[in-house]
Amino acid sequence: MPDVTRPPYVPGDTLTPQRDITHQHFRPGDRVVVLKGVSGDRLWGDEFKVVTPSWHTPTDEDGWRLYDPHGGQRSFVTAHPRYLVHLGRTCPDCMIYQRALGDFLLPQFGGQRQITDCGWYTLTRLNQLVHINDARGGR
Repeated sequence: MPDVTRPPYVPGDTLTPQRDITHQHFRPGDRVVVLKGVSGDRLWGDEFKVVTPSWHTPTDEDGWRLYDPHGGQRSFVTAHPRYLVHLGRTCPDCMIYQRALGDFLLPQFGGQRQITDCGWYTLTRLNQLVHINDARGGR
């Protein structure tokens, strides 16, 4: 596993919580990434495959069950659609979001060799991926 660092100061992610993306934007079989930080001069995140619709308890909204192709302790998690970005296909909505996040984040960490995780996401005990702005006590 690559060396992942957590910086002393983490910029707040104001883009993801405001992202207006519908559940129907994604389909089973889509390859997606959850952008979590930077690696050098690129955005960095975890890759998943969309499996099936699933209720996202932390937001009380429709989410997606995701499969981690790298396996591990938690091979399946549930995430809200606004956390996801398409991989391997041209998608204007995802490209605009990715570009905006890059414009916001890369100047603050650009050029560092190690992977920097901004710590915007956590996993609940029910394997629900949740953004810090969506987290509600005990959920």
